[in-house]
Amino acid sequence: MKRDVHLFVERDEDGWYIGSVPSLPGCHTQVRSMDELLERMKEAIAGYSLNSAA
Repeated sequence: MKRDVHLFVERDEDGWYIGSVPSLPGCHTQVRSMDELLERMKEAIAGYSLNSAA
């Protein structure tokens, strides 16, 4: 099942990208590059979906 979510991205004062999905509690990550952020967020969302289906 496909689900649309809103991804919020911030960049902190040290240059880290912080991504979170407010509608999925605990679904967040912090990395150095935008490419890595998008990949990790896909993994986090998929993991959340698997855990919530169990």
